[in-house]
Amino acid sequence: MFQVMKNAWKVKEIRQKILYTVLILIIFRLGCAIMAPFVDTAALSTWVAENSEGNIISYMNMLSGGALSRATIFSLSISPYINAQIIMQLLTYALPPLERLSKEGEEGRKKINFISTVLALVIAVFTSFAYYLTMKNTMRTADGKSVLEYTNGGFEEIFSMICIMFIFVAGASLIIWLGGLIDEKGIGNGISMILLAGIISRYPVTIYNLIKLMISEDTRADYVFAVPLVFVLYIAIIVFIVFMNNAERRIPIQYAKRVIGRKQYGGQNTHIPIKVCMSGVLPIIFAMSFMQLPSTIELFVPRYDYPNGFGQKFYNGFLDFFNSQSIGYAILYFLLIIGFNYFYVSMQYNPTEIANNLRQNNGGIPGIRPGKPTSDFIQRVLSKITLFGAFFLGIIAVFPILFSKLMTDAFGLAQLSTISMGGTSILIVVSVALETTRTLESQMMMRHHKGFLE
Repeated sequence: MFQVMKNAWKVKEIRQKILYTVLILIIFRLGCAIMAPFVDTAALSTWVAENSEGNIISYMNMLSGGALSRATIFSLSISPYINAQIIMQLLTYALPPLERLSKEGEEGRKKINFISTVLALVIAVFTSFAYYLTMKNTMRTADGKSVLEYTNGGFEEIFSMICIMFIFVAGASLIIWLGGLIDEKGIGNGISMILLAGIISRYPVTIYNLIKLMISEDTRADYVFAVPLVFVLYIAIIVFIVFMNNAERRIPIQYAKRVIGRKQYGGQNTHIPIKVCMSGVLPIIFAMSFMQLPSTIELFVPRYDYPNGFGQKFYNGFLDFFNSQSIGYAILYFLLIIGFNYFYVSMQYNPTEIANNLRQNNGGIPGIRPGKPTSDFIQRVLSKITLFGAFFLGIIAVFPILFSKLMTDAFGLAQLSTISMGGTSILIVVSVALETTRTLESQMMMRHHKGFLE
């Protein structure tokens, strides 16, 4: 990857695109430092650090690079756009008009992107209002005060609510626009690059805190071996992710020879590549959103400290089961990732359509008859690859949870519990980095390819 970056930097046009992308990301990070008015950001950061473990706020805070915990203009980050994209993918699969639009080429994709953008703004309005209510009713300082300045009704509260919501929605809109600029004039997928910048921005603080645990006199004896083990495990996870991202199953394809006039066509041997991890990080996002619903409900309906009846005991047990540090949570999380991976792959791959296209082009799989046998063979291969890829995603997502629980329960290293979402963030970072590297390689190949006039 570093060699690709070095070679790309030598090409003037690509270098300008890289610098343009870096400029956009700097603007994004500057926006993450501009606070919204009427919010006690210090109290908000303290509350999020102490009470958001495992719920939807911790997930959104991770995607925003910590901007949500400081109530900045980019607090919502790309979450509304990601949710809109997921909803549009599901609707494209379910609604025939959207499916027809997706098959109309560039014009159809532009219409779908426009609908996705409008839907993202609607989600941003809803999310900003929900976050405002959460700050008003749930997030409080140690002495019981709200993190908002005006909560007693009247014109001041209405004005502050409108300002906060407007800033959050405007920030989400600006992020979508910045992502589009990277798509048009920069390198890589714009939204992915912004997501990458947000996640990476938290790594220096996390690494600093781990090193501080290892060298501090008060915690050195407990963490001197645990912290290096964490770094080694994360390096191993990165290597594993890179290997699995490049892994693929190749189905051989042979095209029959055809004679048209005096010329012979076909007779080529090629293959259909089926990536092991074709769904990317989306199954983890689906599963994470589902698993965080109970802890999010707890923000609005707090648990009972002294349960006296069956309903109170059931509610407390229900919340304990969905604690991100519990074994039950990890098992259900793992199973949901497998299920959502199968669901997403079934939306993206249609073995019957692939078999029909092969037959129309006089192609086939050696030893497999055209038509339904070909479709069944592709389906069998796809099922095996999907299961393998689902296990890979599940291991990446669940392993940090199990590791942090082991360190907390067996060795009493409670401060390592903050790495429970690290596997997902590393998967996102590595996937985006590999995708950007492939984009740079393709652009360099285009510029080194000689034209037909040379």
